Amino acid sequence: MAEIKTSKGSPSIDMTPMVDLAFLLVTFFMLAATFRTDEPVDVSIPSSIGEKDIPEKTLILVTVDKGGRIFFSCTGEEVRRKVLTQMAAKYKVPLSEDNMKEFVRITSIGCSMNQLPQYLSLDGAGRKAFPTEVGIPSDSLHNELKDWINFANREMLDYGKKMFEEESSKQGKGQEPLKAEDYKPKFVLKAAMDAEYVRVKSAIETFRDLNLNNLNFITSQEASAVVK
Repeated sequence: MAEIKTSKGSPSIDMTPMVDLAFLLVTFFMLAATFRTDEPVDVSIPSSIGEKDIPEKTLILVTVDKGGRIFFSCTGEEVRRKVLTQMAAKYKVPLSEDNMKEFVRITSIGCSMNQLPQYLSLDGAGRKAFPTEVGIPSDSLHNELKDWINFANREMLDYGKKMFEEESSKQGKGQEPLKAEDYKPKFVLKAAMDAEYVRVKSAIETFRDLNLNNLNFITSQEASAVVK
């Protein structure tokens, strides 16, 4: 029987489909990703071990930096826009649509309402260097922080309830039921290790004046509830 000779050429692999897939993935993540803006404040917090993580769906966060400046933030674009609209109406501060969009986009603010239009017109580096000694006012005579928290709490209650109902309706059979508690507002205080005690105390008292005593402290990546 004659011997069949095979060609000894090296095999070739067409990489075109793999390259196409790689570019498709890169394009998908670029379009789907939400780019995070620079934080206007850097805070070094102490380390500790907490009992559980804080759900971030309905977060209302107050930050105190080492200089005693107070910053405010909350999750949910819808909530942020409604809260800002109410604050602008109460303090009679004119804000443009660009101001509104920027507020919804950034992580937190740390200035008085009168300064807010100028604050929102700056970039990340400008907001970090913004000339304010107290951040958001929180003293007994002029407590804007109290209004920020109060308006955010009201809007977050409705936002969380709606989110809970929507996500519960998508639950399949056999899945663990969602907890309504996880969709209620979560109040968090994040204070620098060397923050002025008086300013931290004023933030805590602001929450208590609103009867919001389920306050959590952020320490590293964990949290522990404040004991009343």
